Amino acid sequence: MVGGFIAASVVALVQFARVRDRRLLLLAAMFALQSQALGRQWWDVWKDVCQGGVCLAGLGLLFTLSPRPQHDGLPSARTGGAPTPEPRAAVDEAKQ
Repeated sequence: MVGGFIAASVVALVQFARVRDRRLLLLAAMFALQSQALGRQWWDVWKDVCQGGVCLAGLGLLFTLSPRPQHDGLPSARTGGAPTPEPRAAVDEAKQ
């Protein structure tokens, strides 16, 4: 079981090296911390610390993957700070 989590963290790191998506680092951290937690004894304090790290990495991954609402007319991250363009039909109606 531990070997599976180690292999999953290695695969996530290889994918990060390929595509440079920072969300894959959170996934690799989640797998690595889970493998550490499974390798510890039940009475070891570090098992709980690693499980807490898994929870934090999972919440961080959830935060980065959740969609953000787009507001009309406000600067957006996709356009580099420029306001979102209006649809062509709205521009044509405004001219008439």
